[in-house]
Amino acid sequence: MNLVVVSNRVSRATAHEPMTGGLAAALLPVVEKSGAIWVGSSGRLRDGAQREPFAKIEALGSGALAMLDLPAAHYAGYYEGFANSALWPALHSRTDLIRSSHDDYQSYREVNSFMARALLRFRKPDAVFWIQDYHFLALGAELRDLGVTHPIGFFLHTPWPTRAIFGGVPHHRELVEAMLAYDLIGFQTDDDRDNFLDYLSCELGLHASDGVVTSRFGASRCAVFPIGIDPEKFAQHAAKAASHPDVSRLRRSLNGEKLAIGVDRVDYSKGLVNRIEAFDRMLTLNPALNRSVSLLQIATLSRGTIEAYGNLQNDLAKLVSDVNGRHGEVDWTPIRYLNKGFSQTVLAGLYRTAQVGLVTPLHDGMNLVAKEYVAAQNPADPGVLVLSKFAGAANELDTALLVNPHDIDGMARTIATAFSMPLLERRMRWEAMMAKLRAGTIQNWFADFVDALQEAHAVNEKGSVPEAEPDTSMIWPLRTSGAVVGTRYH
Repeated sequence: MNLVVVSNRVSRATAHEPMTGGLAAALLPVVEKSGAIWVGSSGRLRDGAQREPFAKIEALGSGALAMLDLPAAHYAGYYEGFANSALWPALHSRTDLIRSSHDDYQSYREVNSFMARALLRFRKPDAVFWIQDYHFLALGAELRDLGVTHPIGFFLHTPWPTRAIFGGVPHHRELVEAMLAYDLIGFQTDDDRDNFLDYLSCELGLHASDGVVTSRFGASRCAVFPIGIDPEKFAQHAAKAASHPDVSRLRRSLNGEKLAIGVDRVDYSKGLVNRIEAFDRMLTLNPALNRSVSLLQIATLSRGTIEAYGNLQNDLAKLVSDVNGRHGEVDWTPIRYLNKGFSQTVLAGLYRTAQVGLVTPLHDGMNLVAKEYVAAQNPADPGVLVLSKFAGAANELDTALLVNPHDIDGMARTIATAFSMPLLERRMRWEAMMAKLRAGTIQNWFADFVDALQEAHAVNEKGSVPEAEPDTSMIWPLRTSGAVVGTRYH
């Protein structure tokens, strides 16, 4: 098998360099060890004079990176336009923030088509294509249109919203129909998969049997694969980082204070405003905590050219300033707010230094920061995870202190509880969460998806799919060389 992994961007980062995002951090170690080819954007753009896609390839462990210069004429409409101003807000149930034009959608489809043509160079007889995330919902259909009959799978790292919410995306029906070109469609949680199947049933008249739905492309299996981390490796990072200068300076600066930590991109889905307001409320309700606790909020900037993100960056900076001005003293600042990234090694050390981890998104597919915080803890004296019940991670890490991020007073009380939790309870909660992390590692996630993809493809090749109850008016035959066939492949 020659596995080709595709995402919007690739990562070269090592343990000593800042990571560019959760998806990149998750894929990097398994691509290095699996021998896969990881294809994505180089971060550079190309002009129209270059007629065909060209990939620069370099080694990555036993695998390789293939980096493409994406077309300049369509990149802004594809990335800032449709992907992040239409799909991202809808996938996180913020239809009020959808901003998109028909040109943006056309650019999104053009980049998906461009990527499909680029992938043809990796079409070896035993190639398996695994497409990552919302940037490439239509890539499978583009590959099928180019005659690719290999296994093609898709994994969505974000949530999938309810049918009514996704219906707010321009061209939503066309996109979902294109997604059915994938042999396997993977989701983070049961709710995400069920929302997708409900859309298929109500909007397209396609009804699933055991998670398998039949369309004009053939059969697509919809299944759940919660993404994990490498908990043992992260624990090793945390132990090694104890002597790192950044971690040592943080410990010395605390002067005996207890620390809460949050690590997020500046994004409206992360609930950062609510988190800062809850910390503010906690200090107001519990004056005794002044000077004895503080919050380190690492908030890396992203997508600043999109209006909603620029506004959020300004709102957060002002809010942190207000809280510090209200509660701070000449020798104590309640919130340390940083807009720079750190390597995984340093982050692991910072996580271990903090007695409380705050992961409180309004809506998140999984949120690997929650898992990283748990894995980084000292087993003899672990910290407490405060986790939004609207993060996918809450399905597994159910012994965290679960909160509703819209309930500011409730979060304030829970954060105070976390700071005062006795050691025995902290250990019991942490051990239960670590058991879940060890059972669902990133390696297991990777292997489980690839195995399921090959199985789903084999079923399609044989044309033997479970009987479903489709609305026959919504099923189109696949035309190949003038013949009409009933399965995906001919």
